[in-house]
Amino acid sequence: MTIGKMQDSSLNNIALFIDADNAPASKIQIVLSELATYGVVTIRRAYGNWKNPALKSWEEILHEASIQPIQQFDLTKGKNATDIALTIDVMDTIYSKDVSIFCFMSSDCDFTPLVTRVISEGKMVIGFGESKTPSAFANACSKFLDLNKVGDKKIGSDSESMKQDTKLINLLRQAINASEEEDGWASLARVGSHISNHSSFDQRNYGFKKLSDMFGTIDLFEVKKISGQLMVRDRRRKSV
Repeated sequence: MTIGKMQDSSLNNIALFIDADNAPASKIQIVLSELATYGVVTIRRAYGNWKNPALKSWEEILHEASIQPIQQFDLTKGKNATDIALTIDVMDTIYSKDVSIFCFMSSDCDFTPLVTRVISEGKMVIGFGESKTPSAFANACSKFLDLNKVGDKKIGSDSESMKQDTKLINLLRQAINASEEEDGWASLARVGSHISNHSSFDQRNYGFKKLSDMFGTIDLFEVKKISGQLMVRDRRRKSV
């Protein structure tokens, strides 16, 4: 199911579930700003043992960000009651609320099966986590944003390091191949649309604000404006 900025975002109700034990409170405004482009966040809940001093940073922003704290005591050592409570609430929300987009703020891969389950119900899932987030969780989401990269003013990764990422390069080439015209050039807008329909990829996870900046940095590709439209081509493609 494709939901997002291309549609009327005002029609999308969004539910945000925060694993406070595994999410940085300092990034909440970045998360809320991103979600505002998709719709209205009607449910905002943060789960954790609020008696734990480690959650002090979250306590300080709960009211400011209109987030409802859900208390979960650590009943058994080594068992995370927070994960179970969050999972139950997500499943309840699927069947009792008019929500089309579910968001998880966590770096815990234990939520991967839950993400897969929500997507199987035809919902879009947006994940927010730190760079340490296991790829299993990040890849399961419809879209995943690395909170250590989003909003970073630093220029993106260098060409050589990205060229070594076989999965990334194959994804970019497949998107171009699926969108290209006879001369090998493909509309950057169509390439971006193709990627968004088949992957949780986001160029901001690599430090780039725009997809065109990323293609322009990787010297395996060439970008130019044709008739006022940004186009991209795989350099392996011979000119016609």
